[in-house]
Amino acid sequence: MRRISKLTRVAVGVASLALAATACGGTSSEGSGGDDGTKGGKGLAIAYDIGGKGDQSFNDAAYAGLTKAKGEFGYETADIEPTEGETDADKEQRLSSLARQGYNPVIGVGFAYGPAMKAVAAKYPKTTFGIVDSVVEGKNVASLVFAEEQASYLAGVAAAKSTKSKVVGFVGGVDIPLIHKFEAGFEQGVKDTDPKVEVLSQYLTQTAEEGGFSSPDKGKAAAEGQIEKKADVVYQAAGLSGQGVIEAAAKAKVWAIGVDSDQYKQAALANYKNRILTSALKDIGGAVYALAKSVEDGKPLTGTQTFDLKVNGVGLSESNPEFGKIAGLKDAVAKAKEGITDGSIKVRTE
Repeated sequence: MRRISKLTRVAVGVASLALAATACGGTSSEGSGGDDGTKGGKGLAIAYDIGGKGDQSFNDAAYAGLTKAKGEFGYETADIEPTEGETDADKEQRLSSLARQGYNPVIGVGFAYGPAMKAVAAKYPKTTFGIVDSVVEGKNVASLVFAEEQASYLAGVAAAKSTKSKVVGFVGGVDIPLIHKFEAGFEQGVKDTDPKVEVLSQYLTQTAEEGGFSSPDKGKAAAEGQIEKKADVVYQAAGLSGQGVIEAAAKAKVWAIGVDSDQYKQAALANYKNRILTSALKDIGGAVYALAKSVEDGKPLTGTQTFDLKVNGVGLSESNPEFGKIAGLKDAVAKAKEGITDGSIKVRTE
């Protein structure tokens, strides 16, 4: 039977490292490993999802975990960018190349790596593979998944407590089940807090190939449309496209809610930080680091590894000083956290 377990607190808090680790673009390999296709001191390798490094969100959080692992274990690492319009075969070739070079573990950042991961893991049984945001069966595969709906519920509580117009917005990158979890949790958190608040929802594209996760202009246009309809808080789960949402909110002087990383702290978004009320956190960096540590310790994680609120695998940031100034906000979020962790609040996923 496939093992299912909860990640331990060794992974907690790594997401904050994304601030220091973020860099723009490029493919890199660092360290002093051998080049003969053996382990040779090589360690963690990650293959990015759409948007690549520099998205200030999903991919950068993964890079933070890689950076922490490299610093702690001193081995060679690699991080590889996606290509425009790539196929599953392209992803399979990328993962195979990393495994052949001796990297261990090899992590695909994003659900799009699912088919390629399943094929490649079977060919390299001595290598531990990881995939973020998808479940892939395999004796040597760790599926790193998150309770995004729980963090989004908290974001919904924050939106309901901070709106003055009684209209808030949700912008999803791509209309897929993963992003539906963000929307479902957010809407439930809003309605449980204040049933009178209207939630406007919009998805940028039907498929990732259309740019839903990589087009700030699309995110900006969607947010502007919601703001025109009186939304004064807009939550985005749209990867790189979310930067456009935040820009639109800042220019209109309404609140934006970030995603995955604490976007209030990110240098690339410094011009808009005062309008980023909070971010729904998802400790992708912690998951990446935890898998790397398990391999280094000789006890590789496999099966489904779930990050939820109980292990601080998801959460809500409070970095913006304005967060604490909104009447009743901190108490409402704290109460919601308690309800989710003790089971009295069941958060929907769709």
